[in-house]
Amino acid sequence: MDAVGVVLGLVLLIGVGLLSLAVVGTVKAAKAMAAKVERHEANARRAVENVALKAKTYTKPGAQGQISATRLSLRTSLDGTRLVLESGLAEDGQLAESLQLLGRLDVHAAELDGELRILEREPDAGRISAKLPELRERAERITHSAETMRWAAQDRMHRFAEDELTRLSKECESEAGALRHWDAAPQGPGAAGSPAGGSGAAPGAGPGAGAGAQPRRAGLTSGPGGPGAEELLGLGDPLSRLAQRLRKPSTGSSAG
Repeated sequence: MDAVGVVLGLVLLIGVGLLSLAVVGTVKAAKAMAAKVERHEANARRAVENVALKAKTYTKPGAQGQISATRLSLRTSLDGTRLVLESGLAEDGQLAESLQLLGRLDVHAAELDGELRILEREPDAGRISAKLPELRERAERITHSAETMRWAAQDRMHRFAEDELTRLSKECESEAGALRHWDAAPQGPGAAGSPAGGSGAAPGAGPGAGAGAQPRRAGLTSGPGGPGAEELLGLGDPLSRLAQRLRKPSTGSSAG
């Protein structure tokens, strides 16, 4: 009975552990799914807002159109810089610091976007005319900072790619030069004699007469290894059978 109780206790503990792991896994998967959905929802909302701002830029003249254009340029500059930095982060770890700076810059941009959104709903035209130049100047500073980091990251990636291409080109040229030195292969000890010093070979000996000569490799159209005309035409077997039939009567007549 004690052994049965121990076994049942172990089974119960294992079941509780598996159930806990399943609950933890389910919670983590739900959180990951919720974060993914929230991220996609934020991206979709931002895309819709960008389209709306672009439409307001062309449809609303005056200060309202300028506010929409300022908000749109601010978002476009930050999004483009973030895209460039994140794309090069896997190959260049130094861009992580640039991403941190961009995050701090994004906080200021969000505050400015909120002020511009409030100013967009302001009914007093004088208030809009007084506040808009200051807000646009702040937006230009943020945009310039983001563009400076984006252009520097692009130049950095271009420089790295150019250096890598230069090294690769030098390696290819070196390999091509090594492949062209086919006459510089080391010779064996038996090939010390030269034709000028007299090697004792027969005058009619060909290049393949020496013992150390390399065997000649058969080519595609020359050499005994090439296919015959019968094989190319598919007549090898019929011609051989016909030759055998023609030989049988002649053998019989000579025997008689």
